[in-house]
Amino acid sequence: MNTIRSKLIISFLLGALTVLGFAPFYLFPVPLFTVALLCHFWRGSATPFHSALLGFSFGMGMFSAGVTWIYVSLHDFGAMPMPIAVIALLFLCAYLALFPAATGWILKKLNIAMPALWSLAAGALWGLSDWLRSVLFTGFPWLTLGYSQVPHSPLAGFAPVVGAYGISLVLVCSAALFCLFFEKEFRQRRYLLPLLAIWIIGFGLQHIRWTQPLGERVTVSLLQGNISQDLKWRADQIATSMDTYARLAEESSSRLIITPEISVPLYRDEVPSSYLAQLATHARQNNGDILVGMVEAPGGGSAYYNSMFSFGSSPGQSYRKYHLVPFGEFIPLKPVFGWVVNVLKIPLSDFSRGTLDQKPMNIAGQRVAVNICYEDVFGEEIIRQLPQATLLANVSNDAWFGRSIGPRQHLQISQMRALETGRYMLRATNTGVTAIIDERGVVLQQAEVFTTTALHGMAQGFSGATPYVRLGNTLFLGLAAIIVLSGALLLVFRSARKNL
Repeated sequence: MNTIRSKLIISFLLGALTVLGFAPFYLFPVPLFTVALLCHFWRGSATPFHSALLGFSFGMGMFSAGVTWIYVSLHDFGAMPMPIAVIALLFLCAYLALFPAATGWILKKLNIAMPALWSLAAGALWGLSDWLRSVLFTGFPWLTLGYSQVPHSPLAGFAPVVGAYGISLVLVCSAALFCLFFEKEFRQRRYLLPLLAIWIIGFGLQHIRWTQPLGERVTVSLLQGNISQDLKWRADQIATSMDTYARLAEESSSRLIITPEISVPLYRDEVPSSYLAQLATHARQNNGDILVGMVEAPGGGSAYYNSMFSFGSSPGQSYRKYHLVPFGEFIPLKPVFGWVVNVLKIPLSDFSRGTLDQKPMNIAGQRVAVNICYEDVFGEEIIRQLPQATLLANVSNDAWFGRSIGPRQHLQISQMRALETGRYMLRATNTGVTAIIDERGVVLQQAEVFTTTALHGMAQGFSGATPYVRLGNTLFLGLAAIIVLSGALLLVFRSARKNL
């Protein structure tokens, strides 16, 4: 029992250390070693239940250290009492830790004897658990292990092919192969070759040009108003916010100007027409367009949307946010959780969804696929506007995260979307991280956080489609399913032979 307890403690610490692989640290080798040690524990565990406990402990360490910014959102800006916020965060971490726990349980239950297939199964099960976490209950794929390899790891080369969850698969498969070197009977050269092959293939994939530059580069300005979250919705501060963004816009000579999510904290019909005309006139003088975030309530009805509107040389267009944040932008299962509205002091916490079939905006000579805040966490939703789109644009208000590591993690997620699609990603945020990311997921420019500024630069449009754009997660899911089914069939075959 003491040995189990010590392994659980070590697993928790390994999970916490794994966060160093993610932004803002970007130490991509760390997860390879931490997961390898977890796999070593899994191989030595006595029962599936013990493997599940080890996975759960690892998950609690990783999520407790990696999503602490949720407490800032709940308590500091959502006004949730501290004890309730702490309990809510612990419950969330415990729920998220169930996924690595399930990975450990199933892996031990399969009891695969072949080391190479066992390593593949470990990767497939972890990748599937990361994917499942992204779809259950509207999804929460934060700290998907694949993100830790973007943009510098050789494994990032797999992003345009199998996406973030595919990288989780190859990373954990690598870690599982690596863990075999801790075991005397498996210290053989033959397991080094597949480990090296995975990383060499990833390195080679990084040098493939999946998409092609289209047309001339466009000048862009990404506005960062730095409006404090506790002031954003105050009636006496709205005019100040509007003046800030108008000033930043009028100081720009770029063809494409982008403001953050709900940069004007009013309903679209409440915004003075003279204000929007002023922005549109300036955009036309630049021979371009400006994107402005506002709340849309069509016809003055009860439904309202988190939207982006374009003004300028092109005909006016709009985009409505589709993937809403649970408890922040809508209340799931209202009869059960409706009371949360009275605890959280979050304005406009019951948005309506936009449709799935929205098209890229034809503005500033580009076709821009807009996504709002949390939406860029879901790769398959981003590719719905591709390959038609030439640029990606994420607008957000990461002020909800305060000075935590949350905004940097969100930046890394945007880097993954750029890699998967072979497109520039333009990030305009209220307090940071405002950035220009190239088609290889590299941050070319970024604004200093918590400053009122505009990030001016150039963006290149791209055409073409990566395998991920064409297939989404299908290739990853197919590969993972084949691996897991192979392990399951072996288990059935062994059981059948034993019963003969």
